[in-house]
Amino acid sequence: MNIYIITGTSKGIGKAIAEELLKDGNNHVVGVSRSCSIKHPNYRHQPLDFSDIPAVEHNLQKVFLPYKDAEKLVLINNAGVLGDIGYVGEGMPNERFGFVFDVNVIVPAMLMNTFLEVYREQQAQKVVVNISSGAGKYPVDGWASYCASKAAIDMLSQVVQLEQDKRGTGARVFALSPGVVDTNMQGQIRESDESRFSSVGKFRDYKANNELAAPEEAAVKIVNFLHNTGNYKEVLVSVRDM
Repeated sequence: MNIYIITGTSKGIGKAIAEELLKDGNNHVVGVSRSCSIKHPNYRHQPLDFSDIPAVEHNLQKVFLPYKDAEKLVLINNAGVLGDIGYVGEGMPNERFGFVFDVNVIVPAMLMNTFLEVYREQQAQKVVVNISSGAGKYPVDGWASYCASKAAIDMLSQVVQLEQDKRGTGARVFALSPGVVDTNMQGQIRESDESRFSSVGKFRDYKANNELAAPEEAAVKIVNFLHNTGNYKEVLVSVRDM
C-alpha cells in the first residue's frame, strides 16, 4: 500500500495528480484542501484552510494518521497562491504578504516537519515533493511575494534534504517546478494590468497559442517522477526536464 498526502486537491494540478494516482488500486490518497471534489474508495478528504494557521496546527494529527502497512509514504505540498499582483510600495496591502507566505511556505513547512516526525521510525520509503516554480529562481515584476515564497520553499527543501542526509534517514525531499500549466492561477495572471505586471502579454499569448499544459498532462509527468525518484540526485527538479 502506498500513501500519498496531497494538498490542494480540489482543483488544478493537485486534483489531477490525485486522480492519476488513484488509477492504481495499490495507491491511497489523502487530499487536504478546503473542499472535496474527488469521489473514490481509496480517497480520504481532510478539510483545511491554509490561511488559518491555528486550525492547521490543531488538525495535523488528522492528516498524518498511522499507516503501519504502508510501503511508501509521500507528501506533496501542492497548494499555493499567487497573491496580489502589483509593485511593492505602490498600494500593496501589507497583510497580503503574510497570506502568501502562510499558504506557500509556513503551512508546507509545518506539514513537512510533522510528516518527517510522525513517520520517522517507519521503514517505508519516504518522499516529500514541494511544488515550486521557476518564479523562485528569477525575479518577476509584480510578483514579489510569490517569487520570494517559492525561493523560500526551494531553500527549505534543500536544507531539509541536507538534514535527512546527515541523519541517514533515506528520506528524499524535492522542490519540483511543474512548468506553465493551465490553472486558475494562470487566469488570474492574464487578468493583470500591464502597469502592475509588464509581462502579462506573454502569458496571454500562452493561452491564445495553446502553449499551456493541461493539469492532467503535468500530472502524468509528476506521477512518473514519483515512481522514479531514485533516478534524481538533485533537490531542485523541473517537469520540463522529464
